[in-house]
Amino acid sequence: MTADKPTASPFDASGLTVAWGGRPVLWNVDLRLPAQGMSAVVGPNGAGKSTLIKAALGLAPVLTGQVRLLGEPAARVRRRIAYMPQRNSVDWDFPVSVRDVAAMGLYGRVGWLRRLGKRHLEAADAALERVGLADFRHRQIGRLSGGQQQRVFLARALAQEAELLLLDEPFSGIDAASEAAILGVLAELEREGRHIVCIHHDLGTVAAYFDHVTLLNAVVVASGPPAEALAEDTLRRAYDASGLRPRAVAA
Repeated sequence: MTADKPTASPFDASGLTVAWGGRPVLWNVDLRLPAQGMSAVVGPNGAGKSTLIKAALGLAPVLTGQVRLLGEPAARVRRRIAYMPQRNSVDWDFPVSVRDVAAMGLYGRVGWLRRLGKRHLEAADAALERVGLADFRHRQIGRLSGGQQQRVFLARALAQEAELLLLDEPFSGIDAASEAAILGVLAELEREGRHIVCIHHDLGTVAAYFDHVTLLNAVVVASGPPAEALAEDTLRRAYDASGLRPRAVAA
């Protein structure tokens, strides 16, 4: 009788160092997130939280180390990963409809040069229905509220049928109804076996929303269940950066 093969971590960083302009943003980060439950990464402004996700996806320069997603380098599993960037990094004036944005999640399977057919548009509409925005599918994306825009980006991930969702501040600056809607969909996805990793900003809600928390400030200060990772001493260490951050990286 053979033993069951252990489930690969959805996010496994080893010795990861990233620097911009010679100054370290992440320093020798080792982080292996659990396969079960929703995970959050929290820390002060400038802690390297967004950079962690970008480095994993090949969108930030890595000096040392590596990140494996779903047990593989990101380039090998890109179609199985959905990424939701911060809202302030998106051009909301771009002339696309809500349905167009949701349907973008299908191009990884269909191909960018192929026209989407009726069944693809129906899949996009079904994703919008799931986030409560089916009635807005023909509206220009910039005419939605901030919370509605975040829900459309979540619909794009749903249409993609991604196994791993990397979400950068999905609850930032949105209304209570959108926050509840997004949280409900994420919980459903986790129960379906998807992996959820969120950059999160609100220490007051992180313990209620997530099963696993990583406290980051250039280095990993703590990582584990919220009650352990957010203990008073670890929070003090993370938010007092003076003893954590290396000053510079040699050229």
